[in-house]
Amino acid sequence: MLKIRQHNQLSSPDISLFLDNLEEGGVQRAIVNLARGFLAQGLKVDIVLQRAEGPFIKQVPPSVKIVDLRSPRLRASVGVLADYLRQAQPKAMLASIHYSTEIAILAKYWAKSSTKIVVCEQGSLGPLQKMRVPINNPLAFLGLTPDRPTSLVKYFYPWADGIVAVSQGAAEDLAHVGNLSLKDIQVIYNPVITPDLIGKASEPIEHPWFADKEIPVILSVGRLVPQKDFPTLIQGFAKTLKLYTSRLVILGSGPDRAQLEELIHELGLEENVALLGHVQNPYKYMAQSSVFVLSSVWEGLGNVLIEAMAMGTPVISTNCKSGPSEILANGQYGHLTPVGDSDALAEAILDVLSGHPKLVEPDWLHQFGLETATQKYLKVLGLSAMEFATSN
Repeated sequence: MLKIRQHNQLSSPDISLFLDNLEEGGVQRAIVNLARGFLAQGLKVDIVLQRAEGPFIKQVPPSVKIVDLRSPRLRASVGVLADYLRQAQPKAMLASIHYSTEIAILAKYWAKSSTKIVVCEQGSLGPLQKMRVPINNPLAFLGLTPDRPTSLVKYFYPWADGIVAVSQGAAEDLAHVGNLSLKDIQVIYNPVITPDLIGKASEPIEHPWFADKEIPVILSVGRLVPQKDFPTLIQGFAKTLKLYTSRLVILGSGPDRAQLEELIHELGLEENVALLGHVQNPYKYMAQSSVFVLSSVWEGLGNVLIEAMAMGTPVISTNCKSGPSEILANGQYGHLTPVGDSDALAEAILDVLSGHPKLVEPDWLHQFGLETATQKYLKVLGLSAMEFATSN
């Protein structure tokens, strides 16, 4: 049975945003931002979740309807999502995150729905292409048993009404992996910079390291998972510390925490590295840090880089697929280092701390703003803000 947080508008939604949950992550934050952007254009918005879980649920505006499919497994979402499409009849649905995208396409045809389905690929599929599918492949019940998770893309994405990638690199990757035409993929950067960003950045921080202006703080934000490669960052910081007194703060939670704590202990960094877990407002930490570092093995875009740049903080990133090189204009607005290279990371950190930051021009950041992304999505989804503003 569907569980829906109702609002006072009973008509069909103009746009539904579908993904698995609202757990910690850049994709989830971007979806909540996009919901706000659509609301500002006068659209009725639903957020449809496999399971209504995660800290970002608290940030969903009250006028957005949250639909909880209450599915214990992703494959069970197909029928329930089809029921939702038949009942709610949204004009368009934007599905994000791999597998949720294929589920949305399948549910549309299961329901014989006229809803326009647009899929958004938020990651770089190249690294996933090398991975084998786990036994619980959510679409195995259809007889589709590819040996790699990305193989499903070529089956389903041609049936979507639109395809979006969050960076040019991710689009090229998607075209290659899915045997798709690049011209059929629209690149839309995530809506990272929002009107309330600066206000949140000015909130106070209780952690004492940020009150001590004599010792610079290096910051990183992300889930504690292998993709983010925090071990390389910690090892690079250990080398930095030998030459420059500094501190490292990592915001985020995840399964790799115990492993990272062990590494911090092995390197004797307990007094200089802090794992602060997930925080609702990372922007205030970004605004008061001396340098921000992204050490990922791969990304779709790298939202946190954009957020840090918007705070005026110098940034360093691995030159991973995909997104960082686009965000930093091939190194013009921040240091790019090879993936997995702790020596290069340490060198870049030392360069910034020594007074050689690469700062961004304000106009460069407009392309990552909420208004820009909202207007581009309206076009891809076939929705007109003026039409709905007058009809509502």
